[in-house]
Amino acid sequence: MQYYINGKRYRLANNIKENKEVRLSFDKLAQKTFDISFEEWYQNGYWAEKYIPYALLDGERVVANVSVNIIDTVWQNEKKRYVQLGTIMTDSEYRGQGLSRLLMEKVLEEWKDKCDAIYLFANDTVLDFYPKFGFVKADEYQCKLSITSQNKAVRKLDMSNAADRELLLEKYKKSNPFSALPMVDNVGLLMFYCTQFMKDDIYYLEDYDAVVIVMQEDGNLICFDIFCDGNHEMDDVLAVVANDDTTNVVLGFSPKSITNCQVTLFKEEDTTLFVLATKENIFADNQVMFSLLSHA
Repeated sequence: MQYYINGKRYRLANNIKENKEVRLSFDKLAQKTFDISFEEWYQNGYWAEKYIPYALLDGERVVANVSVNIIDTVWQNEKKRYVQLGTIMTDSEYRGQGLSRLLMEKVLEEWKDKCDAIYLFANDTVLDFYPKFGFVKADEYQCKLSITSQNKAVRKLDMSNAADRELLLEKYKKSNPFSALPMVDNVGLLMFYCTQFMKDDIYYLEDYDAVVIVMQEDGNLICFDIFCDGNHEMDDVLAVVANDDTTNVVLGFSPKSITNCQVTLFKEEDTTLFVLATKENIFADNQVMFSLLSHA
């Protein structure tokens, strides 16, 4: 599909991953804009159908993009399909010409009737941009709870090892039984984190047959996700991966039960959640957060 903007011709493409020249151009712009790369993720076979870039091309060069991330989840026992917009970027040479506006309008037109909610995370420099498309700010809330360490078997998984990757994926199929808003059936997004940024933070707990993604920070245990059958208490699972001097666990997801949790407004630096006002907005009446590993 072609568009003329200020007398210049652009081509819109939303199936770019198998076109090597365009994919590498997309990756180059992502590195330039966000300092992230998608190429290793693609080469490892994890770029799946739930990540859909809408890229605007000048020739074969990607100059602007808005990506659709299909997020399947469960909220209050109901299956939901949410759409998260991400990798929103315009090359510095092409800014101020309406390219992002065109892409936003195109994506919203195509997806507003195909999902339960549409949302995005914006950095501080563009907070005035998204309300023009009907997005409103939404607050997220994070839970913290006290923990006492238990000494049981813990094995760190090696993401360069095929058997350990398979173990992670096997447990991921069980989802997070403790989460109020779990990410479901999105191996691509899971492995984007687990083969790159979080690859050193994944552990298998034999006694609970669980995989947890955690890191220690300033005396707190930060738990990003838990994958298991749910036959045990969340506190017991987390206690196994807590250090002896750890007294608190900060959850990177909203638990189904907030009993014994300290709930506080979640503020992530240079990040604001926006939700499309004409669609479902569970944040208006609930103190919840999107899983940190669902950010795209």
